[in-house]
Amino acid sequence: MGDTSAATWMRRALQLAASGPWPDPNPRVGCVLVAEDGSPVGEGFHHGAGTPHAEVEALRAAGDAARGATAYVTLEPCSHTGRTGPCTDALVAAGVARVVFAQSDPNPDAAGGAEQLYAAGLQVTGGVLADEAGQLNERWGRTVALGRPLVTWKLATTLDGRSAAADGTSQWVTGEQARADVHELRATRDAVLVGTGTALADDPRLTVRMPDGTSAPHQPLRVVMGLRELPADARVHDGPGSVVQLTTRDPRQALDTLWDRGIRDVWLEGGPTLAAAFLRAGLVDDVYAYVAPALLGAGRAAVADLGIGTIADAHRLRLLDVAVVGQDVRIHAAPAGDDALATDLHLTERP
Repeated sequence: MGDTSAATWMRRALQLAASGPWPDPNPRVGCVLVAEDGSPVGEGFHHGAGTPHAEVEALRAAGDAARGATAYVTLEPCSHTGRTGPCTDALVAAGVARVVFAQSDPNPDAAGGAEQLYAAGLQVTGGVLADEAGQLNERWGRTVALGRPLVTWKLATTLDGRSAAADGTSQWVTGEQARADVHELRATRDAVLVGTGTALADDPRLTVRMPDGTSAPHQPLRVVMGLRELPADARVHDGPGSVVQLTTRDPRQALDTLWDRGIRDVWLEGGPTLAAAFLRAGLVDDVYAYVAPALLGAGRAAVADLGIGTIADAHRLRLLDVAVVGQDVRIHAAPAGDDALATDLHLTERP
């Protein structure tokens, strides 16, 4: 089959892959099986950790028609045994003649599938629409490279950098539309993290809520880190989903524990002390700052001491996106040295 046909089937596989869940410990993968006469005989995508991989789903759909077919897969088939068996073995056993994949697997534990397939006598072609496949799994690829969950720090501040007034009140710095926007972004992560200071002072629920106030279908794991105990009636215990308290003040230790639990994308909503701890440890990958057109003049700063004594040492961020959300401004930025998020600046307005 020519390059045009390969690209066409790979685009279909990418469409299937986009149906998979994120966040998840595994990447989103799609697979299409095409018979020798050019007709599709099976397709599938990965539905999340612990479920059959995309190749296995497509093979099951194809049945005996998989023999002699070409498999178009968005990610190099895995060669290791985890919760499920190696996809390379399944493809060989089904009699697939050729495998075309988009992105090489960056996970050293799962890589090497192409070589195994070639050694088993299959035709193997890689790199078809690799950039598109990489973009689909951009956040997963970053977690693999880092070996820890991604951390997105969210803050809400006044124009003069205050996250709370002098009397400690902080509800609400920003408007209703900005708060709804936060819930939308919260829902795209698999954990929301605060410190015990925030949990005790603000008594947040940390759930994801719809505009009408009802609970959203997906609820990230609610995580509180710190050494102080939470009262039994703390609101973080209310609502759907799970809650875990990590008895540590060490950001890296907290992330290691969450990684072992399968958490790959963390939404950090802690106060200035916790935010400073993550920033000083170099463990913040994205920043969403909601800036309200308001002035307080005094009160709690948005972030605590970062150990910076001169402007030359300022913690510089790279601007990625600016959006007007209601009466507030949302700024999306990333550490200046993070080329993985390279993009053109967008200026948008949301109702």
